[in-house]
Amino acid sequence: MAPKIFIDGEHGTTGLQIVSRLQDRADIELMSMPPEQRREADVRTKFLREADIAILCLPDDAAREAVALAADAGTRFIDASTAHRIHPDWAFGFAELCEGQAARIAAAQFVSNPGCYSTGALALIAPLVAAGLLPADYPLTINGVSGYTGGGKQLIAQMENAGQDDAITAAYFAYALTLGHKHVPEIVSHAGLTRKPIFTPAVGRFAQGMLVSVPLHLDLMTGIPSMAQVHASLAAHYAGSAVVEVAALSDAATLARLDPEEMTGTDRMKLYVCGKEGAGQVNLVASLDNLGKGASGAAVQNLDLMIGE
Repeated sequence: MAPKIFIDGEHGTTGLQIVSRLQDRADIELMSMPPEQRREADVRTKFLREADIAILCLPDDAAREAVALAADAGTRFIDASTAHRIHPDWAFGFAELCEGQAARIAAAQFVSNPGCYSTGALALIAPLVAAGLLPADYPLTINGVSGYTGGGKQLIAQMENAGQDDAITAAYFAYALTLGHKHVPEIVSHAGLTRKPIFTPAVGRFAQGMLVSVPLHLDLMTGIPSMAQVHASLAAHYAGSAVVEVAALSDAATLARLDPEEMTGTDRMKLYVCGKEGAGQVNLVASLDNLGKGASGAAVQNLDLMIGE
């Protein structure tokens, strides 16, 4: 019998993208609440408890409520909110993060989907910490720019409807200026950091796509590695991955610019090690679709692991 999948919050930005990826699949049964019953709590509870896997595309408090309603029924969960990303009982849904992570996701009842920015940052940072090249107390700076769909329906409306009162007309804007972005705790936790990084995110006037950049001073890293050694460490970590690609140093060296929309429409991620050998610095850059590997695509990848695909 095909596993029953219920998307709680299917009409939000992330939910709609997940539905588009799943609606034509014959190996699952996609459950959907009738439109006229979406606000009926007892109907929602019934769907949550009857599902084999519920994918939560909800605000944090609503996600916690959904888990409380159905965890005892054996329902398995993929939570796309921030609510459980550093919870010890939840498997972190980034299969490429470290050895054994895919197996942990496959066996888990509870899986937390990573944030989009943290997916890019962790892809760059965590392997270097694990390899001993990047000290856990390194004073990291993380910079990022995302398509505006990452902000959900309200930001989409502000960016696309110039006539509304709270419209945003800027071509690009920085935010989280008090350095309290919600993705920082999961970056610290899942990279094994002991010093909180400075994270400066931004939004550009494009719908989907993302760049996450981590500049490093090589003389502050363990053993003062070369640029080639940093690249080799990342390449070894992701060797054989069908999802995460590390660009060759020779390819990165020829780039005049990086386009944040490069990976739009895919559920993959591409990593770059940029700089000049011998200059003592590198700039690590992750390119991904904020709604692909950064959200909905990652949720489907986790679902496939959980159902044995």
